[in-house]
Amino acid sequence: MHKASDARFWNRISRKYAKDVTTDQGGYERTLDRTQALLRSQDRVLELGCGTGCTALRLADGVASYLATDFSAGMIAIAKQKQGSSLVAGLAFQIATAESPMLARARYDVVLGFNYLHLVRDLLVTLNHIRTLLVPGGLFISKTPCLGDMNPLVGQALLPVMRAVGRAPYVNIFNKAELCSLFSASGFEILAVEDHATKGNGRCPCIVARKSGPGGAVAVYRDA
Repeated sequence: MHKASDARFWNRISRKYAKDVTTDQGGYERTLDRTQALLRSQDRVLELGCGTGCTALRLADGVASYLATDFSAGMIAIAKQKQGSSLVAGLAFQIATAESPMLARARYDVVLGFNYLHLVRDLLVTLNHIRTLLVPGGLFISKTPCLGDMNPLVGQALLPVMRAVGRAPYVNIFNKAELCSLFSASGFEILAVEDHATKGNGRCPCIVARKSGPGGAVAVYRDA
């Protein structure tokens, strides 16, 4: 029921979301550049929480296949409308979450999740699912607001009130250190933690992580 109510929220605001302007366009471009540098032409890529498809349409041209997913039917409908006016080979949009059985039928070289992990209700479970979707040594690249490193009034007062009146979705509150610990607990080796922000306080780290082998993960990361 929780996921259904979350999906209804994003369905309701999908048209407005599609019109919103990125608050830090420079930071977004840095993240795209960093991600493109890590992608290879033969990669099979899965994006989780793709929203209205802006990132997918920018990145899909450089890889073998790109499956962009979101649990909001409204978001995916807009993404498919955008796709209709472009000719990006190998790009597909699908309603799904990391836990969807249809995703488990394949394995991916890279999984992407931008502005996604803070919206997940059970983050450790989701990270474990993401790990199973990757090939050995596959990469998970994410960029996630860490509200635990921001003004505590946002998480403790403002967000609960906004959720109560239907003005905000569920948001998972954690700090950067807690997020990195969850990555390690899920069997990821953190290769880099980077700040791509060009404005503001940079509380939205981009994490590049690799699926570790049977021996588990060691979190050896750097801030950049």
